[in-house]
Amino acid sequence: MANSPAPPLVLWDGDRDKLVSWTRSTAMRAGLVLRARIVLLAADGVANARIAIEVGSTTTTVWKWRSRYAATGLTGLLDAPRAGRPKQVDNQRIIAATLTPPPKKYGVTHWSSRLLAGHLNIGNATVARAWRTFGVQPWRSETFKFSTDPELVGKVTDVVGLYLAPPENAVVLCVDEKSQIQALDRTAPMLPVRVGDAEKRTHDYKRHGTTTLFAALEVATGQITGAVKPKHRRQEFLAFLRQLDRAYPEQELHLVMDNYATHKTPEVKTWLEKHPRFHLHFTPTSGSWLNLVEVWFGIIDKQAIRRGIFTSVKDLNAKIRQFITGWNDRKHPFVWTKTTEQILRKANHQATSETRH
Repeated sequence: MANSPAPPLVLWDGDRDKLVSWTRSTAMRAGLVLRARIVLLAADGVANARIAIEVGSTTTTVWKWRSRYAATGLTGLLDAPRAGRPKQVDNQRIIAATLTPPPKKYGVTHWSSRLLAGHLNIGNATVARAWRTFGVQPWRSETFKFSTDPELVGKVTDVVGLYLAPPENAVVLCVDEKSQIQALDRTAPMLPVRVGDAEKRTHDYKRHGTTTLFAALEVATGQITGAVKPKHRRQEFLAFLRQLDRAYPEQELHLVMDNYATHKTPEVKTWLEKHPRFHLHFTPTSGSWLNLVEVWFGIIDKQAIRRGIFTSVKDLNAKIRQFITGWNDRKHPFVWTKTTEQILRKANHQATSETRH
């Protein structure tokens, strides 16, 4: 009878610890946890009817799993293979379709999992699994730019050499200008950050003009020499060079700059000839990312400009100067880590498609 007492179930050697771990696991399937509990209770001599009540099942189910365990151990608690042919998923077909632009009739630039699933007449979860398996992410897009500078190798070697092995008794300065910085004022007062709530500002704004920030980053210390100017012509650049001349009156100066035309005008060249302690090192065309001051421009943009509120260009200039003063009080060296070989290896043109299936 179903309610008749049954002798305690004898566990196979070493199985108790495994069964207990199954019952405590948060990743184990609920069905396996239930079967493990049944077997453990049966091994403790609990009657089948009582086991059924405790696990919320039936005595028939209890008999089934204790019998299967008694016969084959833990293997008996696993699901038996289902009849029929295993479902076949053609991942190659999915990935090939993903890497092919969608037909014009859809009017989209790239596939979504649901759109491709409907196109292939399969489930969107199947598409998503294939994408995860092969690392395909159609929703992502990145930019790239290859330098066409014929002197790419020489310029990279020169600039990186300055960073990794700077000349003795000389100062390496990364120089550039951040132009068209807008003095933006919001149409309503900003709502400050509060506990559980982010800072808020209106999406629309008032423009009050623009300014240009000239900056020289001293690589060894992180010190910034800066100047704000209304424009970025040769006149303003020459004025900034004179400012650097006063800031570093005696040292040899090695300036890392980009190929902007203002940096190479006849007036600038004439001034540099009269100041031979200024040595220029140009980054490759489309390689301004080699200039470390670009990193600092990203810092000031994120920490002071992007979320700033400026009622005038004068206000913007004052807050930029204030940031530079605060930065120089807490400055730190900028350390370059990539070698010339590593940079040039990545600078080579890459294939536009790299199918991995």
